[in-house]
Order: sequence, then C-alpha cells, then structure tokens
Amino acid sequence: MKRQNVRTLSLVVCTFTYLLIGAAVFDALESETERKRWEFLQDLRNSLIRKYNITREDYRMIEIVITENKPHKAGPQWKFAGAFYFATVVLAAIGYGHSTPVTIGGKAFCMAYAMVGIPLGLVMFQSIGERLNKFASVIIKRAKKFLRCQHTEATEINLMMAIGMLSFVITTTGAAVFSRYEGWSYFDSFYYCFVTLTTIGFGDYVALQNDQALIKKPGYVALSLVFILFGLAVVAASINLLVLRFMTMNAEDVKREDTELHSASQHVLTLDEEVLALNGKALGGHTNAIAEETDQVSVCSCNCLGPSKCQSHFLSLEQPLYVSHCGKRYSV
Repeated sequence: MKRQNVRTLSLVVCTFTYLLIGAAVFDALESETERKRWEFLQDLRNSLIRKYNITREDYRMIEIVITENKPHKAGPQWKFAGAFYFATVVLAAIGYGHSTPVTIGGKAFCMAYAMVGIPLGLVMFQSIGERLNKFASVIIKRAKKFLRCQHTEATEINLMMAIGMLSFVITTTGAAVFSRYEGWSYFDSFYYCFVTLTTIGFGDYVALQNDQALIKKPGYVALSLVFILFGLAVVAASINLLVLRFMTMNAEDVKREDTELHSASQHVLTLDEEVLALNGKALGGHTNAIAEETDQVSVCSCNCLGPSKCQSHFLSLEQPLYVSHCGKRYSV
C-alpha cells in the first residue's frame, strides 16, 4: 500500500477515534449538569404556573415573547454598525446566530453574499497569514544572527512557535479587553476569544450585545472587528504552516514513490539485459558447438540417419581409395 494511502487511512481512523473520545468526555462532563438544569427548570415552570394560575399555553407564549425579544435588548442589530458586524461574522464563517435575517430578500442576499464572501475571506486571511509567516521568518533570522547562532535560517518549528506565541498573546489580550467591557469572567472571555478565532462560533457568548454597544460604543465596535480580523489572520498563518507541512510530506512521499518505481524499473531492465546477455552467450556457445560438430562430421555416401550409424563408412582422405568392378580393384 502506498504511503499516502496509509497516511489518509490513519488520519480517518485517528479522527473518528478522536470524535469518539470527545463524545465520551463531553458526555461525562455535561450530561449530569444538563439533567439537573432541566429538572430545575421544569420545577420552576410548574411553580410559576401554579403561583400565577396560568395555563401551559400562556406560559409557552411568554417563552416565545421573551426569546424573540432577547436580540432586541442589545439594541438595533441592522443599522450600519450592526450590519457591518453581521457581515464580518458571515465572511469569517463564524456564525454566532445572535441575529439572523428574517425577510426573504435578506435571506436570499445572505446566501449569495456568503457564497462570494467566504472564499474571498479565506483567500484574504491566507494571504495575510503568508505575509505574517514571511515577516516572522525575517525577525527570527535576524534574531539568530544577533545571537550568533550557527544556523540562521528560520525553520518550520521556529515559525510555528512564533505564530503560536502571537496567537496566545492575541487571545489573552482580547480576553482581558472583553472581560472588562462585557462583564464576563476572564475564563469566559478567553473561551469566547478561542471560539471566535477558531470560527466555531457557538453563540453562547457574543460581544457587543449589552447596553446597545453597537450604537453607543463605536470605538469598542472597531476594536472588536480588528480583533476578529487580525486574530483570524494569525490563525490562518498557523493553519498555513500546518497545511504547508502536510503538503511537503505528501510531496516527499510522491517523490520517494517515484524514485522507488524508477529504481524498480531500472532494476527490471537490468535483469532483462542480463538475461538476454546470458541467453546470447548460451546460444552463442551452443551454436559454436553445433558448428564444430558439423565441421567434424564427414559426408557419408550412404543413406544413414546419423554419424553413429555410418562410422564404418567414413572415408579417410589420407588412405587410398579402391573401387571394385567386375572382380577387379582399381585405385582412385
């Protein structure tokens, strides 16, 4: 089996194994808490229904009103600032789900916008990531020269460490900023930054949704957008390094397989040439032997089938030849 096929099969097996392990861990960590929260909410709902003497249909209507009114508590979501924030989230493929288009025209335009915007964003982030990698390689090279290292070239490991450190700095700094402006704990802010920059975008934590921040805090809006765009570019740089490494491994495997095939074909050709040479030698020796045998065989005047049957009839040229005729012998 080819090395590339083995790697692909190994990746598939490892991915599904990783999924199974993740499912088991999440089940162990979240399942019991989910059950307790559900039971608590059920008890609370029943107590409210009994306390205010309302029907379950009325309570369900209250739930719908509260759920639908939740996005509007953050202020207008579709003015230019909010629309720009939504467009950024769509282009970056984060998809918080905090606000979604409700009109048919808005939904149709969102699909068309995403079909063009997401590839454009990926190409842009990839290009910025390549420039960041180039800039990081220059900085690493100069630092190695300054430290008088023997090898001054920036390796892939050096670039991964540098970009990883930059990603960590951006995430921790962003977590501190969002913790201050959103009132979240630092861990929840760090969680929000990680989910955002990895484009997971669960939507359980969304910035710019308190105190009509989209309208009243333009500086904070700009800072959030810069964090998203620049952070995604840094993450794209890291992904670019990983993809480049994987492509390099594939190229090395293809080159190795081509070399092995070429060597095998050359070996086969060499064996064929050796076999032909050996056959030629064997046939040549056999032909010479046949020729020698043919040269040594005298012509027989009888109608025998081979030399073994007419050896007594061989005529020696060194002895005189006599012919009998009418009882008399004549010398030839």
